[in-house]
Amino acid sequence: MKTLVIAEKPDMGRTIAAVIEPKAKNNRTYLEGEHYIITWAIGHLLGLAEPDAYDTKYKRWNIADLPIIPDQFKIVPNPRTKDQLKMIGELAKRASAIVNACDAGREGQYIFALIQQQLKLRQPVKRLWISDLTAESIRRGFDGLKDASEFENLTHAARARSEADWLIGMNASRAFTTRHNALLSVGRVQTPVLALIYDREIEIEAFQSQTFYEVAAWFRQEGVEYRGLRQGDKLTDAEAAEAIAASVKGKTGQITKYEAKQTKEYPYRLYDLTLLQREANAKFGYGAKKTLDIAQALYEKHKVISYPRTNSNYVTEQNIEGMHKTLNLLKNGTYSELAQGAKPELVHKNNKGVCNPSRVEDHHAILPTLKRPGTLSKDEQNIYDLIVRRFLSHFYPPAEYKQHTVLTEVEKHQFKTSVKELLSLGWKVVLGSGDQEQGGAGKKKTKKNGNEEEEAEEWTDKAFAVQPELPVQCTKSEFKEKATQPPKSYTEGTLLKAMESAGKQIENEELRDAMKDSGLGTPATRAATIERLKNVGYITLQGKKMQLTLKGRTAIELIRRAGVDLLTSPEMTGQWERRLYQISKGEAGQDKFMENVKKFTLSIIEKVRVQAPAPADAFGEDSRAGRGKGKGGRTQAGNTRTSAKTASGSSTLKTSRQTSAASSRAGSGKSTTTKAPSSSASSSGVRELLAPCPSPGCSGQIIEGKKGYGCSRFKEGCSFVVWKEYAGKKITSTMLKSLIEKGSTQVLSFKRKDGSTVKARIILQDVVTGKLSGEKQDA
Repeated sequence: MKTLVIAEKPDMGRTIAAVIEPKAKNNRTYLEGEHYIITWAIGHLLGLAEPDAYDTKYKRWNIADLPIIPDQFKIVPNPRTKDQLKMIGELAKRASAIVNACDAGREGQYIFALIQQQLKLRQPVKRLWISDLTAESIRRGFDGLKDASEFENLTHAARARSEADWLIGMNASRAFTTRHNALLSVGRVQTPVLALIYDREIEIEAFQSQTFYEVAAWFRQEGVEYRGLRQGDKLTDAEAAEAIAASVKGKTGQITKYEAKQTKEYPYRLYDLTLLQREANAKFGYGAKKTLDIAQALYEKHKVISYPRTNSNYVTEQNIEGMHKTLNLLKNGTYSELAQGAKPELVHKNNKGVCNPSRVEDHHAILPTLKRPGTLSKDEQNIYDLIVRRFLSHFYPPAEYKQHTVLTEVEKHQFKTSVKELLSLGWKVVLGSGDQEQGGAGKKKTKKNGNEEEEAEEWTDKAFAVQPELPVQCTKSEFKEKATQPPKSYTEGTLLKAMESAGKQIENEELRDAMKDSGLGTPATRAATIERLKNVGYITLQGKKMQLTLKGRTAIELIRRAGVDLLTSPEMTGQWERRLYQISKGEAGQDKFMENVKKFTLSIIEKVRVQAPAPADAFGEDSRAGRGKGKGGRTQAGNTRTSAKTASGSSTLKTSRQTSAASSRAGSGKSTTTKAPSSSASSSGVRELLAPCPSPGCSGQIIEGKKGYGCSRFKEGCSFVVWKEYAGKKITSTMLKSLIEKGSTQVLSFKRKDGSTVKARIILQDVVTGKLSGEKQDA
């Protein structure tokens, strides 16, 4: 019998097949050769079941039914990819062994584990664990397949992460939604990330700017000119600042201190995913998800970079030879000049800035591969360029500077000057011309000290020196009004940095490395968490800046007022992430972790149950849930199947803003609501779901708007809508259900313009758009 290879995605499967079975027959959903059958998942084929799979009462969201804590979690196929799951099962019957070739990471491990569980696969399993999809790596990977038992702990961590997110997301979201009568999405990771943004905005709003005055003076000594800033107590009086500036102008001063020391600046660390996302956001304005998608395409489709969802900035000794081969490859092509000038001897196993095996877990840093890029899009080229230049920089010596510090005294006033003299660009020749020195020779760069004053730092590529024993002349002086500045709003780049260190402001790179295992989410899930906050209406982007919506602000305040502050705590969630990491390494138990999650879930429900409901206007006009006859259903609980890999810690709640907009698309400007019910524990506060959306591949539900019936997944692109009037007939919800379930209504009487009547059925002509037509019935 043959060996079945299960890749994570079709492209990966075909790439692997081209190496291990180059003459394999292509059967559309799998390839078959002499020894191997190669097939694939399509991302997550399975996910954790919705609550109503355990009890139909959970279709209605009711706080009295909480908590929902399954004894054993059920998994269900994704309806859109169930045929591929069935195909894997059929192929497995013809195989005596299986190779798990899903992505070499926690989520890839989980995808395979669910397939194995659902299909009850009993064959022995080997694990393909590679960091890039080049032919050389695939061959080497198959030559050294690992035993699946080596990855059991990683599977335990993946299950624990998914189940913990389900417990908190499903229970907390339902509790807060029903208690406050507005769709509120709550999650293990997304909520503390939202809290980071909330706390920063509160800090900005509370900030009170203070005016102060800066005095600068220019000095000359035997042809050398330099600028200094006055030191000492902060000046808050304009007249005093003006008087000082006037008192030193034209006067002779002396140098009280002069230091000059040589410094070296080494290349920046190789990229992990988060660092790549941060820099792409700063340089190109790319969102975290966009950068991840581009990097994934460079890895999967073009095969020109190594596995991008890595947490490491270093490589192991085994990567050094490959790095040298890649350098030789780059000597021909776009980067030939830079590669020719590189020094291969600088990258070796003792260079700890590059090779640090203790800091490499599942995957090494992102590297270019031994494959030449073909045609890349502009965005793909931008990301590839960042990675190649960062790679090449480590084959160059450090940049060298001479740091000059001068203290000049005039009329008993001290002025400080900092000059950074460029001696050698070193590795910075690899950077684009605009990045080689942001200050630029002859330009100023300012840095804030603890008193919010600016220290002037001059950048120059010309020789600079002063003679302390000689006097100096103050040729010019000025004073300027300054103001202390508030903290800056988060961008996606700076938020990623904060997530990496669980919100702690850590600039020391070694300490940041140590915090990585305790960050919020993982490199693979952080982008999806940020996207989720946008999609549920908690944050918006103004340019690069993240702004909290009224709904996002109220959500955090309600959670904290409920007494479940830990749900908003970045530090606690970071510790949970660390515990998941320990589970993956066999250093902690899955059962103990889940026991603590269940206890925490219970405490959330108990506290929310007795919380006073939010005022009717707490969320803004469009953020109330449909209130009245509703069944909870999928619109609110969302698709945990798809959220498992992309949402990192929440049930996929549709926001009421989305629901309102769905109604808008169906002809309404406002969400359809009835009078708000009382806030008793038995009240449910959600919109009625009329029928599953008939559009092929859509898992949404049809909800009622003012002028039509639309799909809850409109924001994901579903265009299905049935207007409430057709040919003079009102389309009732009963008629709508008949249209969706049977394709037509019962026979109806229609009036012609001449007053006569005709018998006809209304037909659902197009299940994608909801277009209707009439079908005349013979008398």
